[in-house]
Amino acid sequence: MNFFITIDGRRVKQGLFVILIAFFTAVLFFSQTSVHIPAISTKEEPKAIYRGEKGIALTFNIGWGDIQAEPILDVLKEKSVRSATFFVSGAWAETHPDTIKRIKEMGFEIGSLGYAYEDYTELEDEKVRRDIARSIDVLKKLEIEDIQFLRSPTGHFDKRTLAIANQLGLTVVHWSLNSQDWKNPGVEAIIKQVNKSKAGDIVLLHASDSATQTAKALPSILSNIREKGELVTVSILIANGRVKTRLVP
Repeated sequence: MNFFITIDGRRVKQGLFVILIAFFTAVLFFSQTSVHIPAISTKEEPKAIYRGEKGIALTFNIGWGDIQAEPILDVLKEKSVRSATFFVSGAWAETHPDTIKRIKEMGFEIGSLGYAYEDYTELEDEKVRRDIARSIDVLKKLEIEDIQFLRSPTGHFDKRTLAIANQLGLTVVHWSLNSQDWKNPGVEAIIKQVNKSKAGDIVLLHASDSATQTAKALPSILSNIREKGELVTVSILIANGRVKTRLVP
């Protein structure tokens, strides 16, 4: 007995087309929902993060001073802020262990601002390496173990800085919104500037003594940001979705 199977070519093509569409849809969905950290210029090169996708990250630089850090921490405590990232210089941390301890106990993230306040783009590779490594050693002695991030002290960096940071297991973090608070333009001017923030922004603020108006501006800043979305640390910002990087010449 002979059996014959009839195949409709048009239906086969339609079926294959549906499978292909499903496959590419799945790939697109995965690529959009997974954490994506693009490289500076190629996939092999290290990267510097300046923006995320979800949440707003307040970051505070502390390079020097004895006065402004504690009032800023007081405001954050009063406003029940649980997420912020502090970039501290090793030289400052050495002389302010109690403030470092308080930042840690409040649950805030701590990153390196190098050891001395120097422009890494003007230093030789080995000097950059030593400065960063020295800052990490200081923080570890102060029981800050999980150090993931580096912010270049002056905000200037190049591919050499990125490569050295990467070799030391650190990611360079820049910012997408500069509060300009170190210029002391007035409390309302600082509030207005930071109020431009939107989802994904990394906001630069200062807790060094040069920024004398930041603590007064902070309550309004926190209120405004909370109306827009969630306050997060840099590490959570990265985990929340895609991040953006800048090309470095």
